[in-house]
Amino acid sequence: MTTIDTTAITVELPEAFDPRWSRLPGIQVDGRRITIDPAKYFFRFESNTWLVADWELVKSQLLNVDETTESAVEQLALDFIKQHSESTSDAARVLATAYEVYAYLFREEHLAGLGLPQITADHLRMLREAATLMALNKVELDGHISNVGPCWFFPAATSVVFDLDDETGGMLDEVYHGGWFNEHRRIESIKAHAALGGRLVHGCQSVPDQSGGVVAPYGASMANFRDDLAAFKASWIEQVYAHRVNPAA
Repeated sequence: MTTIDTTAITVELPEAFDPRWSRLPGIQVDGRRITIDPAKYFFRFESNTWLVADWELVKSQLLNVDETTESAVEQLALDFIKQHSESTSDAARVLATAYEVYAYLFREEHLAGLGLPQITADHLRMLREAATLMALNKVELDGHISNVGPCWFFPAATSVVFDLDDETGGMLDEVYHGGWFNEHRRIESIKAHAALGGRLVHGCQSVPDQSGGVVAPYGASMANFRDDLAAFKASWIEQVYAHRVNPAA
């Protein structure tokens, strides 16, 4: 692993996270306080800068803006990022922003219309927590994956932390990267992810492939991203699963 700055990352979030996140190397959860040791937590940690925009600004100036025949929602998000985002080396700020993004995207009011009765409010909490931590992953414009943590491999990480069986973990992964399976949710996702400086992209086609996702900058090379991911994912997924408390889950 390549490391640059291994100073501990500490953030206090509005919601207490499940203490079982501490099953993964390099992360400690104490209620709302999360501490991450980059040298132990990440498989690859080559960049300690991220692009973020103020969530309150996203809420007030982007979430309620509709696309037109001249400006698609992706263009609206890109223009907003160009105008309002900034580079930060404050990982706590990234996590705090990500928490707001995913508290919005995975809010309980969506449950009734999701069409998946097996998804519960507790599942949404799991999605919020895992997706928040995934915000520290990073892809460069050339498609190189510079930061990779265990939450890249969503079903594997959630099986370790929440003792989920493969079927439930896969179902949550589908909800995470499926944009709630409809265009309205996808549009919400595109706008909300402007706060994290890009759009949510995935290396996988479906749950069995488990190639994970990341918020990537607009314009990033997806071909290079795909090739880089293919080179390392199998061995790292295996390492995540090794931390299962109940291997038969």
